[in-house]
Amino acid sequence: MSVRFCQSCVLPDSRPGIEIGADGVCNACKGHSDNRSSIDWAGRGQALERLFRGAKARKAAYDCIVPVSGGKDSFWQVAKCLEMDMKVLAVTWRSPGRNALGQANLDRLVALGVDHIDFSIDPSVEARFMKKTLIETGSSAVPMHLAIFAIPMRIAVQMRVPLIVWGESPFMEYGGQKGDSDLDLLNHAWLKRHGILQGREALDWAGDELTTAELAAYCPPAEEEFRQAQVRSIFMGYYLQWDPAESLRVAEANGFRRRPEGPKIGLYDYADIDCDFISVHHWFKWPKFGFTRLFDNLALEIRNGRMSRDEALAIIGRLGDQRPDADIARACDFMGLSAAEFAALEEKFRDHDVWTARDGRWIIDGFPVESRDWPAVPMERAA
Repeated sequence: MSVRFCQSCVLPDSRPGIEIGADGVCNACKGHSDNRSSIDWAGRGQALERLFRGAKARKAAYDCIVPVSGGKDSFWQVAKCLEMDMKVLAVTWRSPGRNALGQANLDRLVALGVDHIDFSIDPSVEARFMKKTLIETGSSAVPMHLAIFAIPMRIAVQMRVPLIVWGESPFMEYGGQKGDSDLDLLNHAWLKRHGILQGREALDWAGDELTTAELAAYCPPAEEEFRQAQVRSIFMGYYLQWDPAESLRVAEANGFRRRPEGPKIGLYDYADIDCDFISVHHWFKWPKFGFTRLFDNLALEIRNGRMSRDEALAIIGRLGDQRPDADIARACDFMGLSAAEFAALEEKFRDHDVWTARDGRWIIDGFPVESRDWPAVPMERAA
């Protein structure tokens, strides 16, 4: 299979959810330029206000739950909810890879004036679960995403909180499946059809390594239970225009701090900085799909008019694949994997429809950047 790269941004059609038309432009770019220009943002803002008024009318202990990590988007979500006079319960799945900067930013977020639940899962369970999903699917982040979604949903049901306010709408920002019409909702139907969970529920992972009891924290409430509790679970990015630059401005005005060493992976020194394991998840996009976190970031910059495609390609050529060696070592130590075992997994999940073996190297035909050193990967190193 020949990989095609969008001629408007830089994303390949090997990225899940991306389709490139005959005009060479991907569906995410078309959705951004066509749909957003016709969206009645004032009307959607008013709809959000009505949702918030309805939630407050329920007179629960909290008007809404905001799932937070301590990143810039969390600050933006919380600040917006507080600005609209919502009583917020912030809920966090505590990553076993949380670092000092992540903790400091989370502390500053809570200091904005919210109650907060910091939910930890047994680290031995997390380690075994991460290792299992990495070996079977090439993603160490399946447990993370299961927990991020399930924990706030369960707490909302148990505490009768009427509304959960998530951040960006992934389909609107990155493209998605045809038929994704409920772009505002993160519910059971959304969880079932979106690829980040590998098409499996938490209990599907039970077996010799993990018991059903150990996986309980990763399970959302039953769909009927969620419906009976009358919890609404929305993407704020559907109702308010989502822009990383604006959310960063709001976050920094409220105490958020960037990574002083610069970007860890990708373009931004303010993204994916709270956890030392998330970069390992992003890294596997490279062998599996032939793009990196950097491509996602640059695509957003192009769509928001802050960068040309040529400028983005120059940055890709300069930064290379950004293999996060230090974080890989930390994650391997946590999971109990050797460096050789990790390297073998990189090759296990290399997609041969994306990568072509030629002259002793793996290459990507049609890659939009001409570079002497990459994206070619020496096969002897890969082995």
